[in-house]
Amino acid sequence: MKILNKRYLKLSTALITVVALGSAFVANNDKYFEIAKNMEIFTNVYKQLNTHYVDDLEPNQLMRTGIDAMMNSLDPYTVYYSESQVESYRISTDNKYNGLGAASKEIDNKIVITEIYDEGPAQEAGLKVGQHITSINGNSTEGKTYEEVMLFMRGLPGTKVNLSTYDPASGESNSVVLTRSEVSIPNVPYYGMVSDEVGYINLTTFTRDAGKNIGKAIRELKNENELNGIILDLRNNGGGLLAEAIDILGLFLPQGTPVVSTRGKVRDRDQNYSTRRLPIDLELPVVVLVNKNSASASEIVSGSIQDMDRGVVMGQRTYGKGLVQNHQEVGYNSRIKVTTSKYYIPSGRCIQSVAYENGEPKDIPDDEREVFYTRNRRPVLDGGGVTPDVALDPAEKSDIVNTLIKEDWIFKYANEYVDKNEAPASYEEFAYDDYDGFLSYLKKNNFSYKTKEEKALDKLNESIEDSELDISASIDNIESTIAAAKADDLTQYQRDIIDQIEAELAKRYFLQEGKTRQMLKNDEEVDQAIALLNNPSEYQSILR
Repeated sequence: MKILNKRYLKLSTALITVVALGSAFVANNDKYFEIAKNMEIFTNVYKQLNTHYVDDLEPNQLMRTGIDAMMNSLDPYTVYYSESQVESYRISTDNKYNGLGAASKEIDNKIVITEIYDEGPAQEAGLKVGQHITSINGNSTEGKTYEEVMLFMRGLPGTKVNLSTYDPASGESNSVVLTRSEVSIPNVPYYGMVSDEVGYINLTTFTRDAGKNIGKAIRELKNENELNGIILDLRNNGGGLLAEAIDILGLFLPQGTPVVSTRGKVRDRDQNYSTRRLPIDLELPVVVLVNKNSASASEIVSGSIQDMDRGVVMGQRTYGKGLVQNHQEVGYNSRIKVTTSKYYIPSGRCIQSVAYENGEPKDIPDDEREVFYTRNRRPVLDGGGVTPDVALDPAEKSDIVNTLIKEDWIFKYANEYVDKNEAPASYEEFAYDDYDGFLSYLKKNNFSYKTKEEKALDKLNESIEDSELDISASIDNIESTIAAAKADDLTQYQRDIIDQIEAELAKRYFLQEGKTRQMLKNDEEVDQAIALLNNPSEYQSILR
């Protein structure tokens, strides 16, 4: 009887397996049929439009519209790159490219140099921030888009490019020949001591050698100082290479510590990652600074340090990007970046935001997020970024400061200032004390701006334009109140405006390192991190 039952059990199991495989086969066949059917429909729609639509159609543009619509129905990180976009994509992932070592953007319909990278061809040729690029190899940039100009700028290493520039501050035009080379944008623009016993490291992106550079910074700070704490600044760091995130975690955690795993639809591709290197210091107190723009690899590092109770995370809740993308060629030098899996950190949580609004992660209330636990059994939440151990209110810029930055008033003023003033010999000698000169510059150029309230009032005026309701007197009163409130904005926000001017000037004189050092002087979040590291009992109580 037992033998019969065993045979029956084996036969039943085999039958269930066959039925399951058959069902899967039918389901897959149904899916393949749907794919083939819809591909045929898509092709036929395109043929009909091309044949019968009243106006001539541009094939590339029409197809790109269809591809973009398809991508937009998915998460924001699944993206199609055309042939012309592939080079820009490579820069965003590697932070290396064959070019001139200068960043630029479009300002007042001109292509303007906004940053010079250390030891690049642009610096060696004497190019300056603020200069307009007027022609490339004899081809005028007038009327060209930023993307078109960038295609001319980049090229094979060793090739030469003739660049004509105009300096609006001095009125001088110039022409230089530069040799393209591989330009590396520094991922650690600055590290140093921010108090007697606390060190600071700024990491801007997880590109190649980020872990190596962070390790070098920690060793130097330890060797040259009485180091009792380190601040790792990941604010506004949008992520990058996973391998570098693991390498950085290996500086602080025991070798072989599991820190991140990836899981997706294809289970055979799931991966578990552990730290590989020997740590530099397992006891050194660490504060990781994050904000709403800290994403991806930044969240893996900050979240793993939090999960392992290795350090305190301070700032604002992070962006919420816990997705893994792979890149596939799709023909004719174009490619797609496809989300294939999700990241999970040591507690088991995924930091990926579960909802989007206008392409941005949507804030998920804490009571709708699942609870996980750190090594010390502290509760942490999934689904929407890393919530800091110490939450700080974000520093909000006033309307006038935002306008001065967004409309490039400070940038253009810095062009004139640098042209008229001698450069300091060192950062320690740098000082700015000409706010009256800035006010004169704004007055000379008829500066004006609108507050959020004025913009809202403009919309109200538009909405009641044809209304029979007469509220003009009330609107006049509101306008008078707003005008009175903003009349002294340049005085009220003088310190904030000077901070931005000093950072812009420091970048001109001492590149990225200078700008970072200058911004640190008035960084309240760094000050609070220093205070925490100088209070060991409070630091330990947070981790317990």
